[in-house]
Amino acid sequence: MTVFWITLSLVGVAALFVLNGARQTHALMIKVRAINPMQGKTVTISTGQLHYVERGTGPSILLIHGLGGQQGNFDLGMIDALAKDYRVVAMDRPGMGYSERPEDMAANLRAQADYAVEVIDVLGLGKPLVVGHSLGGGTALALALDHPQKTRGLALLAPVTRAVDSAPEAFKALGIKNRALRWLVSETLAAPASVKNSAKTMDLIFGPDAVPEEYTRNGGLLGLRPVCFRNTCRDFQHVQDDLPEMEARYDEIKVPVALLFGTADRVLDHTEHGVHLCAMHPHFSLDLIEGAGHMLPTVYPEACADFVRKIDALTTVPTGANQSTDR
Repeated sequence: MTVFWITLSLVGVAALFVLNGARQTHALMIKVRAINPMQGKTVTISTGQLHYVERGTGPSILLIHGLGGQQGNFDLGMIDALAKDYRVVAMDRPGMGYSERPEDMAANLRAQADYAVEVIDVLGLGKPLVVGHSLGGGTALALALDHPQKTRGLALLAPVTRAVDSAPEAFKALGIKNRALRWLVSETLAAPASVKNSAKTMDLIFGPDAVPEEYTRNGGLLGLRPVCFRNTCRDFQHVQDDLPEMEARYDEIKVPVALLFGTADRVLDHTEHGVHLCAMHPHFSLDLIEGAGHMLPTVYPEACADFVRKIDALTTVPTGANQSTDR
């Protein structure tokens, strides 16, 4: 009987712990939606509703954010800087921000590239210059490999480009593979734990740069949403599925490809993903920002916009093409 009552007590404590986490998560989500409301428009693709912002006119540019992010990562100055001369579309990748993606739809890079092509088609972007940050950079590379007719060039900001043996310790919490457990953690513990550990996480992701004051009000809190946590887990677990095959095919990419890295990036080693990669593929070019961290679009928006303009100048437009869509 003693064992029974001890077991029952432990189950009760665990249930209260989970219930308290669920209440905290619900309260946090009310605040998150109030601080980070939907900012743009939506269209429907195979994954469901896709949220995006669009500004400017001219040659088209598609911005694809990284792991756990959303379109607001580009909206601390970079979108506005480019919109002076371009038609700029920044999307919440399917499953992130306010974009939908069912649990049973693929999360690997080549699938992410297929979703991006759907966006290009439904919005009539023609052959945009594709700008990808971090995981979005890997998505852009997959797009250029599998859909070469859908882009005129790649401008990659701190991109994941190669398979690696290990990930930063702070990402280990994203390794939950069981679907039911992932749901339970996302609805109860993930958001409160993320808030508690936010200083350490932000130091890894942004450091040595400071987190911009406007970051949390430009979508930075949306990653706390349970559905975003679940999709970030799946994105993280599948990010390397395609990279070995992609690496073997990089010489097939014929459009201009350029990389911009910070030399103090704590998430992706600029030497491994940038210097070594470009040494093996001389048709790829590399620019460096000395002492900069990983979150280049948020911390260095003007430098990133200038980099994109420089790469765009290397792209060509077919004679007679409509520049508002085909370039």
